Amino acid sequence: MEILDEGIGELVGWHDPDDAREWVKKNKSRELKSKLMTAKEAVEKFVKDGDYIASGGFGHVRVSMAIIYEIIRQKKRNLTMAGKTAVHDLDVLIGSGCVNKVEPAYSFGHELRGLSPAGKRMVESGECKVVAEISNAGYQWRFLAGMMGLPFIPTRTLLGTDTLKYSSFKTAKDPYTGKPIVLVPAAYPDSVFIHVHKCDEYGNAQIEGIAVEDFELARCARRLIVTTEKLVENDVIREEPWRTTIPFFCVDAVVEVPYGSHPCEMPGAYFYDEEHISEWLKLGKTPEGVETYLDKYVFGVKDFEEYLEVCGGIKQLNYLRRREEMREPMIAPWRK
Repeated sequence: MEILDEGIGELVGWHDPDDAREWVKKNKSRELKSKLMTAKEAVEKFVKDGDYIASGGFGHVRVSMAIIYEIIRQKKRNLTMAGKTAVHDLDVLIGSGCVNKVEPAYSFGHELRGLSPAGKRMVESGECKVVAEISNAGYQWRFLAGMMGLPFIPTRTLLGTDTLKYSSFKTAKDPYTGKPIVLVPAAYPDSVFIHVHKCDEYGNAQIEGIAVEDFELARCARRLIVTTEKLVENDVIREEPWRTTIPFFCVDAVVEVPYGSHPCEMPGAYFYDEEHISEWLKLGKTPEGVETYLDKYVFGVKDFEEYLEVCGGIKQLNYLRRREEMREPMIAPWRK
């Protein structure tokens, strides 16, 4: 195949598909066994310094914040993150010094809330490096190629754009038409964390609503930590097996953590905690503010359960649950 051009971005997370397959055969078990553990145990075991990591969900929706905060608490370093739709999770990971490289598609913005203060500041200062650029579709294909055991996916995505120039993709001559085609390289993240609505102890996980890229991401991940709102018996999963987005043999750890996406939204369960996100956006503007935030919500608590208490406890959580049910603007009365 004739290569016509290639982007100047750094290729991260790629492995020879045959080597990746051998790694899975050696390190991933298909035994139906319990994988229950705490967030602390899961991060200690499966997230290593220097890893290429990816977070499930989309933007501020269905993000495994319980694992994000635990990574910060354990002071993991030199992580590279797939910024597929990474906002609050990426911002706090960069601000805390855990992530120093990122390949963004949709990153550095809290949507209508404004830009990510800590991430923006640290990229501008050089403390965090943008190694390449990509699109959301580009990540879909990177994860799909990894899931399928292919070195790349051919697509027309990004042709004619400056994003292609700053990506790690190659442009080749299509042997059938003779026209340019983009080769999107596979991705095999070292550690991935996905938050789901329910899961059994083996790792069979069900997501209510849109899975976004998580179907593919779960299957190309080397290590996968699933956090779940609710732990259910395997019989419950078997009642509706077609709802199982992630099968047990992809999963390395299962962590039961109600409200585990806070301050982000969990569709059908609870709404965004806008007050908490606003607090981060204000404090994240300065290194001192980041330190204040982390001391209060990460290092000042022993686990995610204590974090939720600091965030307002059952009153605030009930408000967020009702807010999701009502889906209309209101202010928590006890916070006025």
